[in-house]
Amino acid sequence: MRGIYVETLIDAPVERLWQATQDPAAHRRWDARFGRIDPVPGSSPARFRYATAVLPGVRIAGHGTHAGERHRPDGTRTSALRFGSDDPRSLIATGSGYWRYLPGPDGVRFLTGYTYAPRWGLAGRLADLAFRPLFGWATAWSFDRLRLWLERGVPPERARRQAWREVALRALAVACVGVLAARLGAGGAGVAGAVLATAAVALAVPPHPHTPAARRCRRRPADRLAARTPSLLERL
Repeated sequence: MRGIYVETLIDAPVERLWQATQDPAAHRRWDARFGRIDPVPGSSPARFRYATAVLPGVRIAGHGTHAGERHRPDGTRTSALRFGSDDPRSLIATGSGYWRYLPGPDGVRFLTGYTYAPRWGLAGRLADLAFRPLFGWATAWSFDRLRLWLERGVPPERARRQAWREVALRALAVACVGVLAARLGAGGAGVAGAVLATAAVALAVPPHPHTPAARRCRRRPADRLAARTPSLLERL
């Protein structure tokens, strides 16, 4: 199955980016894929447990093992991860991935590549056709939320509220156009056309600079270094 790739450029010191991504308390603030990340004390390589809410009142737990390389001759850093869940409700059975930090003159290229094996047999593979793009979108949205935090000082919690407000305003605009078209006597087809046109415009309008947006992230590797799986992953 095709892996998920996301990349962004963050104008911040690599040490600050490393801390925001490697510290569990900081990580769960910006990453929408996790509700909790709890390290296992004394484990080597470092292990952790995680949980995320998939529906109101439904939380899926999992586990992972990771290791990081802080210093390399070329100045890059790497963090590798293996993860999985024993919860039969979890679509993800096992997976692996990496984060790579590539400092440059304009900031740090922060990128990830990961993949996973779904459970539930054929039903899981079919469900994954919808969920894998959603996981990719959530990763990209989270990366942009991290960028706003480190570059512009927008706390992840405020960025989330800003995103919800913007979604609400765009939905309200679409609803208002539909109501107005109906009151002006447009037929069913006319109302539907007005709503669809307004929705297309609402989706096309660029988000506020302080609103996280997945569209700002690269979704394909730009070079071989970005696409190459780190050897560190093989030692986990």
